[in-house]
Amino acid sequence: MDLATLRPLLIRTLYALQHCSLVHRNSRLMMSSAMSNNSDSTSQTEFWQAAFDDKQLMWGLEPCESAIYAADYFAKRFKNDAGSSSSNDETERKKILIPGIGYGRNAKPFLSHNMVVTGIEISKTAIDLARSKLGFSEEKLPIYHGSVEDMPFNQETYDGIFVYGLIYLLDATARRKLIQDCYNQLQPDGYMIFTVISKKADFYGQGTPLGEDYFERMPGLKMYFYDANSVEREFGLFGLVEQSEMNEPHHGNGAFFPFINVVCQRK
Repeated sequence: MDLATLRPLLIRTLYALQHCSLVHRNSRLMMSSAMSNNSDSTSQTEFWQAAFDDKQLMWGLEPCESAIYAADYFAKRFKNDAGSSSSNDETERKKILIPGIGYGRNAKPFLSHNMVVTGIEISKTAIDLARSKLGFSEEKLPIYHGSVEDMPFNQETYDGIFVYGLIYLLDATARRKLIQDCYNQLQPDGYMIFTVISKKADFYGQGTPLGEDYFERMPGLKMYFYDANSVEREFGLFGLVEQSEMNEPHHGNGAFFPFINVVCQRK
């Protein structure tokens, strides 16, 4: 099956999984590479720009539930850490990094809490949508154009990092690198939250087994499924604080997908 045949099928699958800022684009980079051994980074990027050209605002304008959860979690912890001090001063605004930010809808709850958000996104088309359709200027929402595999893009450290999806589309080596890269860019006492797919998903086990809890659901679409034990195994060395289950609404049809929100803190 060639790339042209796979494109609409993959887009529909990604749409169904409702990956927001996620279906990140680094993982999409991997999937595209798996589908065509001859594709280079330029063609991989073009593949995902074509997906956004076709579906545009494919996950709607509202943030996912996990983004709202993460923004509220950060806001509460930052307030507690600061005591009675205010975060209204520009110099005290908390800085948030969102790898795989897509067209930016998941930035909204963090901005509503007066946080400063920076994104990373492999698709130039998605960045253009953030500017033209959601009205995010470069000043309000700076976005680095590139793959999370190339982190870090700067020497900044952040009070909070939010990664929705993305990581479970990577292999073990890439997952470890992403966790480490994010942890390295956390300020002391900073938090990072990863939203991962649970083994409780109806489609767990479907496809070709590639390893424990790791399946190729269709050509090029590889997914790693988490439970409490694998969360502990992969995040335990990176300041794991807690994990909690969350059912994310499927965009537009009333169904839900089971996710786990993983919270880590740098000490």
